[in-house]
This record gives sequence, C-alpha cells and structure tokens, in this order.
Amino acid sequence: MRVAISSDHGGNNLRKEIVNLMNEIGIEYKDFGPHTDDSVDYPDYAKPVADLVASGEFDRGILICGTGIGMSISANKVKGIRCALVHDVFSAKATRGHNDSNILAMGERVIGPGLAREIAQTWLTEEFEGGRHEKRIQKITDLEK
Repeated sequence: MRVAISSDHGGNNLRKEIVNLMNEIGIEYKDFGPHTDDSVDYPDYAKPVADLVASGEFDRGILICGTGIGMSISANKVKGIRCALVHDVFSAKATRGHNDSNILAMGERVIGPGLAREIAQTWLTEEFEGGRHEKRIQKITDLEK
C-alpha cells in the first residue's frame, strides 16, 4: 500500500506523528508537506493528494488540518475520492469496512496524537468488507456523473 499524506500549517505536528507511525508499521508513504510552519491554504494541499489517490498512483491518502473539515471538503470535490473525517476509532474502522474510504481526514486541534495514531493505524489496516456495501459505494460513484 502507498499512502500520500499532507496537511496545512494547522496539522503539521499531527502529520509528523502519523509519518512516524507509518515508519514504525512499515507503510510506504510520501509526505507532501508543508515543510514549514508558515500559513498555507488547505485546498492547495488537499487537491494534490486527492488527485494522486483518484489516479491510482497512491492507494490511500491522509489529510490533516486544524479541524479536518476543510481538508475533507476539499478532497471530496475530486471525482473518485471518498474522504472521511474521523475523530474516533469506531468510525475509522467503519469508514474503511463499509464506505471503502480512500482518504482519511483528521483535525490536530480536535484530537491528540495518541488517539490520532490509533485512528490512523486502524484506518490503514482495515479492509473494505464488500458484499452489501458494494452497491452503496457504486451509488456514491454514480453521484459523481
């Protein structure tokens, strides 16, 4: 699995935590920054990750901003993206198993690093269940046409 990860300035610290987690558990990733604490606009960092996931160049993406809301809204504008804003482990498991989410969004100002690591690890290791959920995913895809 290849993961693209990015944040805005409000998510820099949490992004670094998740990068450390991916190193620890052996997940291949590319960090798209930003690599300074200067203020940046979250859509400028969400779109490249969403485009890379939608194109298939990366299997999944992780986006982090202050709340996760701006990143998730931005990413979901890209055709083929199912970005889930998650701040608890149950939702991380459910969005992979039921919604086949391909991007995870989190908010650094909403959750701490320990919980964020647990959410990310759950989301990265959970598989899509398929079955009855497949027709629902197709209906989501049909909304993009």
